[in-house]
Amino acid sequence: MSNRTLLILLVLVGYVFSPTVFTWLINPAGAWYRPFILWLLLILLAVVVQMRRNTSEL
Repeated sequence: MSNRTLLILLVLVGYVFSPTVFTWLINPAGAWYRPFILWLLLILLAVVVQMRRNTSEL
C-alpha cells in the first residue's frame, strides 16, 4: 500500500472515530492517564513507520 493511500485511510478513520475518542478522553469519570494512551499510540505508530522506512532504504 502506498504512503498516500495509507495517509488518506488514516485521515478518514480519524475523522469517523474522533467524536467517540474525544468523548472517551474528556470523560471526568475516566482515569487520569487516558489522554496519554492516545499519545503513546501515535508515538508507537511513528516508530513503526520510521523502522519500515529505514529498512527499505538500505
